[in-house]
Amino acid sequence: MTILANCLRPVGSAPRVLVVANQKGGVGKTTTAINLGTALAAIGEDVLIVDLDPQGNASTGLGVARKDRRVSTYDVLVGTASLDQAILPTDVPRLMVAPSTLDLLGVEMEISSEKDRAHRLRRAVLVLHESRIAAGLPPYSYILVDCPPSFNLLTINAMVAADAVLVPLQCEFFALEGLSQLLKTVEQVRSSLNPRLTIQGIVLTMFDPRNNLSGQVVKDVRDFMGDKVYDTVIPRNVRVSEAPSYGKPVLLYDLKCTGSQAYLKLASEVIRRERQAAVAA
Repeated sequence: MTILANCLRPVGSAPRVLVVANQKGGVGKTTTAINLGTALAAIGEDVLIVDLDPQGNASTGLGVARKDRRVSTYDVLVGTASLDQAILPTDVPRLMVAPSTLDLLGVEMEISSEKDRAHRLRRAVLVLHESRIAAGLPPYSYILVDCPPSFNLLTINAMVAADAVLVPLQCEFFALEGLSQLLKTVEQVRSSLNPRLTIQGIVLTMFDPRNNLSGQVVKDVRDFMGDKVYDTVIPRNVRVSEAPSYGKPVLLYDLKCTGSQAYLKLASEVIRRERQAAVAA
């Protein structure tokens, strides 16, 4: 397996913000955010995961106890704290997390009347980048935003802040139906709030080679979306499922398992696409 190290980003350049999103639950969204972030950090990138899901599973899966989430993404969105103040270290070198709490459930009600309600996260990311540059700290290479499985103000904030969307798609019967809904959402945000937003790629998750339906879903999605679908397919793997209960990404829990190796391949593919996009620009 070829690992692509740093994607030759200019020194001091702003982080690439990738939103991990799907309006359908149970597709491996949070698992992908945690393990892709870990894999990117493992191959030399500085990564921040922003947990925007009130359930806080990304925070838990990275070993952040609820009692330690004194400042969260809720505080960032309502304007009582900066993103830098919310960030906590993880057990993975070069990987940080801005945790969430159940307070996020009420954030829409609190800021819905504000004119900048859809731009809160984007502004926080810009301030974070400027503050790190001013302090002589290296900027993050990637910021991965884990969204709730719904289209609400949290998801809108994520997409307005983002450069691109990464879509985990479970290899199951209704996959294309959910994908169509998400593509419409991305187009709505692009046309009204964030014209630079693109689809970085679609990653097929929970693939079971013993299930004929999984293979058919892979074929259907590739026929429908073409080269937007990553070559890497994430297998259904018990070690991937077990890792969050230990507060660890699967790459720390069992580096040699098929799930870990798949996420390392996905990280290389994400960087390769970033390079291609930079050259095209």
